[in-house]
Amino acid sequence: MAPATRVDATFGQLICAWPRLLDVPAEAGHGPGRCSMSTKLLRPLALCGSLAVPALVLRFSGLAPNPVLGLLLFGMAVVASSFVLAWAAEAAQVDISGGLAIAILAVIAVLPEYAVDLYFAYTAGSNPEYVAYAAANMTGSNRLLLGLGWSLVVIVALALATRRTGKSVRELTLESDNRVELGFLAIASVVAFLVPATGQISLLLGFALLGFFVFYLWKVSRAEAEEPDLVGTAATIGGLPKHVRRPLVIALFVFAAAMIVVCAEPFAHSLIETGTKLGIDQFLLVQWLAPLASEAPEFIVAILFAVRGKGADAIGTLISAKVNQWTLLVGSLPVAYLFGGGGTALQLDARQVEEFLLTATQTVLGVAALLALRFPRWTAWTLLGLFAAQFALPGQTARYVLCGIYAVIAIAALIRNRHHILPTLAAPFRRQGDDSSAAPEPASAVR
Repeated sequence: MAPATRVDATFGQLICAWPRLLDVPAEAGHGPGRCSMSTKLLRPLALCGSLAVPALVLRFSGLAPNPVLGLLLFGMAVVASSFVLAWAAEAAQVDISGGLAIAILAVIAVLPEYAVDLYFAYTAGSNPEYVAYAAANMTGSNRLLLGLGWSLVVIVALALATRRTGKSVRELTLESDNRVELGFLAIASVVAFLVPATGQISLLLGFALLGFFVFYLWKVSRAEAEEPDLVGTAATIGGLPKHVRRPLVIALFVFAAAMIVVCAEPFAHSLIETGTKLGIDQFLLVQWLAPLASEAPEFIVAILFAVRGKGADAIGTLISAKVNQWTLLVGSLPVAYLFGGGGTALQLDARQVEEFLLTATQTVLGVAALLALRFPRWTAWTLLGLFAAQFALPGQTARYVLCGIYAVIAIAALIRNRHHILPTLAAPFRRQGDDSSAAPEPASAVR
């Protein structure tokens, strides 16, 4: 067995059991030793509620806690609310079309990140220092999603496929429908270079990106509905009678959204104060810690899909989330900045321009590598390695070097997958069922 295969197989053994600690399989029967449906539902919801209560008490008591304690309590509440949102969004697939549900799930799963980032942008309208925080949070979450999220999901999926089959599985094959999301991401990533090129995120660009996001939602909503394949708590909710399920899903949405609104501001303040107290670069703290906390539920949901042999669904969800970040999130920043008292453009300094350039080149590499709708193992390890390298090689020169490395590998991938470029760029604009110009699609899930 090759060294990479041994690493993947060992990794698969390590993660094979942990999902049972996070969720209870809903497909289990009600025989002896099995939890009842009400217990399956109440236990995770009660746990999330208990994690949110301390933050509510702290928020409305008027107390000024230690910044580290505030970061911990408000962070736990944000993460718990994210889990509730993810469960509700997944269960909603029973009642709405699958393509639209995946897009909404991708938005909702990172809603805490959006709340924090838009708060930073809004505050930057009256306090220019917060522009750096808004840019840091956005670029950090964007690179985290692709560099860590995409890579980890594929490594897990391939490791478990290798373990199940006893053969080396070297690539994950996406669904043909994923070409639409990939096309949107390709266009958005090219447009994203306008930000480092101009040194700002203008209101005009923001409206254009928001309009593109609306078009994306419209496009995926027209996809054919499929029977959802839910797991864990979401499956328990989805299996409830309609007259119970729909009000419950709405209630979960309202609860989680309210918690995020209540906790987003103190969570953001706690991040900054903690960085000051511990002597940590506040830019880096906001860039990595906040997105890691707010996107944890999305990562866990995707990994659960991968563990259950649904790697294509897992990576498809994360691709959709990436589209949301480059359209909805980036497009909303100048709008929030304007409402906060700023001008018609969010001006970026040299450091922020470098971060946006690095983020855009990383995205182009991700798109270029997936043009053939195949995610090879080497691509996952490459993305993960380059993501880790930025921590070992900080500084302006290192960021530009990483941009160059991303660009060179992306060009090589574009040349290799050149026959898929035009079909991918055209996919968002083709009519449903019109595959006359599409490139041949892969037929298997793993290889």
